[in-house]
Amino acid sequence: MDGLNEYRRARVAQVLYDFRNLQYYIANAPSTPPNDDDYHTRGWAALRQCAIDGQHILDCAADVTVPQSNGDEEEQAKAELKQVLLDAFARRHEGQKIYLRQAAAQQWVELREQVLQGQRPTSAHQRQLRACDDHLRHELAQITDERVYEELRNNDINLGAWTAEDPSLRAVQRWVRARPQIS
Repeated sequence: MDGLNEYRRARVAQVLYDFRNLQYYIANAPSTPPNDDDYHTRGWAALRQCAIDGQHILDCAADVTVPQSNGDEEEQAKAELKQVLLDAFARRHEGQKIYLRQAAAQQWVELREQVLQGQRPTSAHQRQLRACDDHLRHELAQITDERVYEELRNNDINLGAWTAEDPSLRAVQRWVRARPQIS
């Protein structure tokens, strides 16, 4: 018995709280443009995909297969808490990626509105709208697993969180690959 299960419980609760907050923001982001003509534009398509991905991360079942410990109840609790932490940690990681993609797409909406100034797109706007699309593409490309993992880790450390047993990026990626349809 290592006496760390209270830290593990607190860490699981913290990560689940973070994930819950991310889900709130994801669920409340717009996904339908005010003008139906804009439905298939790059930014609105990204916002819709984020809404779908956000719902999927909620809907995918938790992995409840926990190895049986050869120790006492405390050791079994440790194994279970580590499994729950991996699940919560990976969901938070994916939620953060979705949230960042939404933020980039919402910035695209704002930039596009600045270009159009209430007008419908014309050939006169084409160059600036293409620049908006290029900017979105660039921003989305910057949202990598490695970057998200490091940002979350640094934030946790700065907040004084107990991170001693946080799952590795590789473990998070394995968790994601085991759940089809998460981008």
